[in-house]
Parts: sequence; structure tokens; C-alpha cells
Amino acid sequence: MKYRDFGNSGIKVSEIGFGCWPIGGNGHGNSYGPTSDKSSIDAINKAIDLGLNFFDTADVYGKGHSEELLGKALRGKRDRVVLATKVGADFYQGTGFQTFTPDYIKFALEKSLTRLNTDYIDIYQLHNPPMKLISKEETYSTLRDLKKEGKIRAFGVSVFTPIEGITAINVGHIDCVQITYNIFSCRSEEQLLPRAYEVGCAVIAREPLANGFLTGKYDTAPKFAAGDFRKNWPIEYIQARSDAARKLAFLDKNGNQSLTQAALKYPLLDQAISTVIVGMKDPEMVEENLAAADSALTADEIKQIRALQAVGFNLTA
Repeated sequence: MKYRDFGNSGIKVSEIGFGCWPIGGNGHGNSYGPTSDKSSIDAINKAIDLGLNFFDTADVYGKGHSEELLGKALRGKRDRVVLATKVGADFYQGTGFQTFTPDYIKFALEKSLTRLNTDYIDIYQLHNPPMKLISKEETYSTLRDLKKEGKIRAFGVSVFTPIEGITAINVGHIDCVQITYNIFSCRSEEQLLPRAYEVGCAVIAREPLANGFLTGKYDTAPKFAAGDFRKNWPIEYIQARSDAARKLAFLDKNGNQSLTQAALKYPLLDQAISTVIVGMKDPEMVEENLAAADSALTADEIKQIRALQAVGFNLTA
């Protein structure tokens, strides 16, 4: 495993990180289908054994279940990992409404600390707040206070669009920004990544496999299980992503490198990226995904990817 600086925070993170949305399970819907808690814990342990140290979760994943599993798996190993979680989706009231008030952030942090079985969070992120909050300096004051208190080591924002990320960097002087970034969704390359690198803001690249479609394992009519949020996607959207993935078959090198590994390597080509987070539900997924750290894309392959992006990969994530 290779490691990178997490911006100017002084934290070092593995290039491949563990995205913990899937291990929250589908008991509450809006996840990636069925899971086994035993397999999830085995996957976490396997990842640590192979050198992964970055885990990204959120309190709302499985309504706390993802954090609870992570806290259980990391007993006795807390000093070996970097924990990132998120706040903002108020599932405690049963509404799912977003809440970013100072009192709520402090309340939710204490709940996350308990579930994660730790007394501090390495990276605390606002979970997809609206632009009207991203653009206000006072939005970040509670996070700064928590950092001074030692409750968190760094803070940032998970966003949907590059302009939201740039605004958060400029207004909030954040330590990190998290955004979708993959072969299909590469708009961040234009302005966000250069700006983040310029100021020393870490970038967490999420959904590097485009919700699984950059594994090349889905046909044009996949059957997703109940609780899998992709089950409700329009068939035209699924077909477009499946077709796009097939055009990348040249990245699969007959056992020497899978499309999955090439797709995970792609975001890491940019020096602004600190870590790429990918969901992993069992040890087998961990082994394949972490091997991406040793993968490589040739200049010709990158040229082919760029050509495809120019004519057909303007897809939303």
C-alpha cells in the first residue's frame, strides 16, 4: 500500500480507502443491498492487514449501523487507522431532514464517538449541505471549535458539485473536500482539484467505480436487491453506464489488471487526490480493490480514456 499526505493536516492516509456506506446494510434502504456483519468485519480486518488505514463512514449509513460495526472491528486497533465520518442527516427524529445547527452537530458527534468507540474523530465532514450554508463562513465555526477542543483533528465538507467544493475551500478554509470523481465523472479536474492542491486541501474521491458500473460486471438490465438504491434508477440510465463501461474493456489485462483496478487507479493520477474510497463488503473485494495501488495506466490508455470522455462520458454520478 502507498500513502499520501492528507492535504496540510499532517495526517497520512492510504491511497485506497474503505468506503463504509455498503456495510451499513440495507435494513433501512438506500444502500448497496444485503450484507453480512461477519463478512463486513472480516473485510475491515483484511483491509488493515493489507495496509489500508483510511475508513470513511457517516452516521446515517444504516442509521448508525456502519459506525457501530466499524467501532467493533477497530477495538484495539484505533491507533492504526484514520477515521472519517459525516454529520447532517438527522435520522434521530425519523425525518431524514438535514440539520447543521451547532447544537445538532455537537449532539451527533457525541453519538458517533460512542458508536465508533473512540474519543476523537480524525476527519469530521458536513454531509452534503446546501450551497446557502456552504457559502456562509459561520457554517464552519462549530467545526473549528471542535478541532480546538481535540474532538476532531480535521474537518471538511462532502459535496455534489465542483463549485460547492471550491466555495467551501474559499469560504470555510476547510481541511478536506469529498466529491464524486471517476472515469465517467471528471469535472473536478477543471477547477476544483487545482484549487484544492494550491491551498493544501485534501480531496477524498468517492464513487471511483461509478456505483459499481466501472467493474464491468453489470449488464444492461441488472437485478438489484430490495434496499439497493440503484433498484429505482431509470433503465436508460443503467444502460448508458453499462454501455460506457464496455467501451473500457481495453483496461482489463487478462488477469494482470482488472477494469476495477484500473478505474480505482484513475483518480490517483491527480496529485490533488489524497485517497480514493471504495465500498467493500467481503475480504475478496478488499483483495481486488487494494491491488489497485500497484496498478498502472499507460500513456496510451490515458489517451484512450480522454478520447472516450470527450465524446461520450458526460454522465452524472
